[in-house]
Amino acid sequence: MDFAVFAADYPSFLVALAATIFCLILASAVIFRRLKFGLSRSDCASTTEGRGIGAGEMTARLTENGGEKAAVERQSGASMMEQLVPEITTHALSYLDYPSLCRLSMTNSLMRKAANDDNAWKALYHKDFTLEQDNVTPSNGWKAYYAATRAVVTVNAEFFRIIRERMLQAMRQFWLHADYVKCFHATGESFSGYNAVMGSWQLAFTWENVADFQIRDVRVRVTSSMAWVTMKAYLDIGAGPFNVTNVYELHDGRWYMVHHHCSALLMHGGGGQQLVHV
Repeated sequence: MDFAVFAADYPSFLVALAATIFCLILASAVIFRRLKFGLSRSDCASTTEGRGIGAGEMTARLTENGGEKAAVERQSGASMMEQLVPEITTHALSYLDYPSLCRLSMTNSLMRKAANDDNAWKALYHKDFTLEQDNVTPSNGWKAYYAATRAVVTVNAEFFRIIRERMLQAMRQFWLHADYVKCFHATGESFSGYNAVMGSWQLAFTWENVADFQIRDVRVRVTSSMAWVTMKAYLDIGAGPFNVTNVYELHDGRWYMVHHHCSALLMHGGGGQQLVHV
């Protein structure tokens, strides 16, 4: 080798050597970083996977234990209800009103069974309506009998609302369109047949001096297709009470009036007669 040539190219040699070393160091750093990052991901994945398995097992155990606990609580709760004497359950339910008892029956199967108990509905019937029918044995049970009685009471109240508000068209729809319907007014007059009865109400609604009244002591008796209601009417002017009887027939799921009878009562005021019409 010519020393002179080598000496001339020495600076270039140093630059090339330095560049080569720098490239080797940079490549080594990149490779080391990649290897380290790959190992870290692998470790994290392994750790996460391990933790996932542990969490899953713990979740499963907690779920299992919680399910068992809930099942035990449900079972113990049912046992407490089932161990109650039926008379105690019936007595407790007797403090509920009609809407509350219906809502209770929709909570769960156990409450539905308790709320549908025939004795509970019998007690509720006697509380809301009358004790006169204690010996009655309804063919479809006391719950159905209660519902039918409640429907008749509602219809009967509607009849007197129609009278107070003098709604002739509503009265026409209220009565059964039949020849055997009868109406005995408080004026002492009686009418037979649908057309005659509607004529009497049309005349009554044109009267100006009509005493207001209050209906009390309502008693209902319901059969499969007929119901009759007895009650007392009290006048706001202090007269009364006088007796009223309404009879209804069930047609196509709807109750229609077929008979109305009230005791005759004619009041005499200072300015002349004051008619009472119920």
